[in-house]
Amino acid sequence: MVGNCISLSMMNWGLSLRKHQYSPAFSLKQDLTTVTRSCCPCRPPEAKIELCSSIGRLGSRMPSLQKWTGSSSNSRTQFGISTDGLKKPQIVRANVVSGTDGGLPESPAELGRFPGVSKSPNLMEFITSERVKVVAMVALAMALCNADRVVMSVAIMPLSSTYGWSKAFAGIVQSAFLWGYFMSPIIGGALIDYYGGKRVMAWGVALWSMATFLTPWAASYSLVMLLTMRMLLGIAEGVAMPCMNNMVSRWFPRTERARAVGLSMAGFHLGSVIGLIFSPIIMAQTGVFGPFIIFGICGFLWLLVWMTAISRSPQSHSQISRSELLYILDGNENSIKVGTEKMPQSSSRLPPFGLLLSKLPTWAILAANCMHNWGYFIILSWMPVYFNTIYGVNLKQAAWFSAMPWAMMAALGCVAGACSDLLVQSGFTVTFVRKLMQSIGFLGPAVALLGLNTARNPSIASAWLTAAVGLSAFSQAGFLVNLQEIAPQYGGVLHGMSNTAGTFAAIIGTVGTGFFVEWMGSFQGFLTFTAVLYCISTVFWNLCATGDRIF
Repeated sequence: MVGNCISLSMMNWGLSLRKHQYSPAFSLKQDLTTVTRSCCPCRPPEAKIELCSSIGRLGSRMPSLQKWTGSSSNSRTQFGISTDGLKKPQIVRANVVSGTDGGLPESPAELGRFPGVSKSPNLMEFITSERVKVVAMVALAMALCNADRVVMSVAIMPLSSTYGWSKAFAGIVQSAFLWGYFMSPIIGGALIDYYGGKRVMAWGVALWSMATFLTPWAASYSLVMLLTMRMLLGIAEGVAMPCMNNMVSRWFPRTERARAVGLSMAGFHLGSVIGLIFSPIIMAQTGVFGPFIIFGICGFLWLLVWMTAISRSPQSHSQISRSELLYILDGNENSIKVGTEKMPQSSSRLPPFGLLLSKLPTWAILAANCMHNWGYFIILSWMPVYFNTIYGVNLKQAAWFSAMPWAMMAALGCVAGACSDLLVQSGFTVTFVRKLMQSIGFLGPAVALLGLNTARNPSIASAWLTAAVGLSAFSQAGFLVNLQEIAPQYGGVLHGMSNTAGTFAAIIGTVGTGFFVEWMGSFQGFLTFTAVLYCISTVFWNLCATGDRIF
């Protein structure tokens, strides 16, 4: 029945092609994807109606057969469909029968034979592509984001001496950032879904650069103004990661997104290294306020390039090549919804929080972000105390702690992204790859923390700590990429919800560590407890996560 439906509909469609105008080639893929899904054996009988409707839409959206293939106008098109055990049946043959030897591509590898159809780029084409320029600018923004954030941790002691701040007030100054950061992700995510990542990222960088630049003036003016600037910094930086994910989903096909996220987050982690290493050097040359002014100016310079050289989507970019545009759109199943200039009408309403929270994949992402932030901030906040207590080492003065763990996280994040994309391109399902990457991102740190408990000297302990931080970067190719996959239309607000939950978990974990250590009398018990949480989170993720679109 399905085969007869295909043949009859395709013959009618082929005869009607002459009546319609040219439209982008990605429309073909969008409809053929619907056709193949309709033929899945698990679909109900009424799927035949959807099949006929999908095939009918091809006639209204494809170019004339002669224009696309060079064949005569009375050609007929025949399709064969494979359902050999795959979750998503695939078209394995699509030939044009005519007097000439023209035809549609038989496989993705043959796409390059046809004008207007994409092909996979080589390494040089990838490096020089417009999308790599976009992700490089995003990575720079993420580096500035983290550098501006950590400057205060370096400057807090000299500022306290200059203005006579108590340790309690110094803690308030540092925590003011989190007050703002906790407030903005959900609202910012909703704005990103409506206005797009480019515009919201521009406003975010402008505001956090202004807050950083004005911090010296605020500190000398009043304590209230200083706290206001720190809160503004947190509010503005709360939109950085949702904007990153939005731009990646618009500019990169599905098979390259993990790599793009890895490169963007590498910039974020290297921002910590830049802030922690270069801030003391700048302070020694220019005074305590030097890093704030220099990093603030860098943000404004970045903004100038961003607004003039970067477009919100590939379709609106004036210099992108036709081959790259079609490659991006052909590899993005949600390109019509995510990449267009006008957002869907539903985006004008409030985000459907109830609907988002009603699905287990959403909770898998929320739980993964909570666990990731729990471990990340415990290591960031308490490991100096741990090494000082257990080994008598002042870790804050150790250069490797300022650079090595975060540099390792940046490097392994890129490795995780490249491996993830390679697995997807090799035919593994996105769901399998996301579960694998996230499992490494959780079980790796769990094993490393248990190894840290058994270390007999600070050198071995530091190696385990670096491994724990580095392996956690595999989460970037897990839940962090998965946000746009399950909800491309609401990816921004979902990322905001995830970041808010993760920030709350980070606060609970950081504060709870002190109480737990006092209760148990040792750090080892808490590290074991955290390793167990990692294992539980791995099980929950593998049971509930998916790489398919849910919303």
